[in-house]
Amino acid sequence: MTQNIMIVGVGGQGSLLASKLLGRLMMNAGLDVKVSEVHGMSQRGGSVVTYVRAGEKVYSPIIDVGEADYIISFEMLEAARNLKFLAPKGRIITNTQQIAPMPVITGDAEYPDDLAGKIAATGADIDAFDALSLAEQAGSAKAVNIVLMGRLSRYLDISEADWLRAIEETIPPKFLEMNKKAFMLGRSAT
Repeated sequence: MTQNIMIVGVGGQGSLLASKLLGRLMMNAGLDVKVSEVHGMSQRGGSVVTYVRAGEKVYSPIIDVGEADYIISFEMLEAARNLKFLAPKGRIITNTQQIAPMPVITGDAEYPDDLAGKIAATGADIDAFDALSLAEQAGSAKAVNIVLMGRLSRYLDISEADWLRAIEETIPPKFLEMNKKAFMLGRSAT
């Protein structure tokens, strides 16, 4: 069976590192892995979407509407924007952080309220939590990506040891301990 995981956020949040970590994890498990990134103005805080597909044999890196087993969202509005990609039995794991897009910043639009409630009202399985405060607790707000990977690890049938090995193989040594802490906080948070 192929696992389809979308990682969504805005530029600069570390979604590409998260997809690299997931790709490494799945390759270490002996799976065929395809990773693809699609982004707009990522350097200016625009939307960034990364697809990670892993299975016995994967032919395409692209995830179509209704096919994502998991959507990992670094920001609430990005979770809502990408909801159509969620498979019927899929799950959204999202940071509750809100980053205002340009129309909100310029006053042309308002940030929608209660997005987690609106997403849940569609019948989607949503796991929304404050990943930013956990990342800060680990030592850096930039560790939100690894906190979210820790949360994802609760749902995938891959051992904690295998996750930690993939983190060690992906994260530069000087940031390793902080990222391991971020992973464990995301994995164990209630």
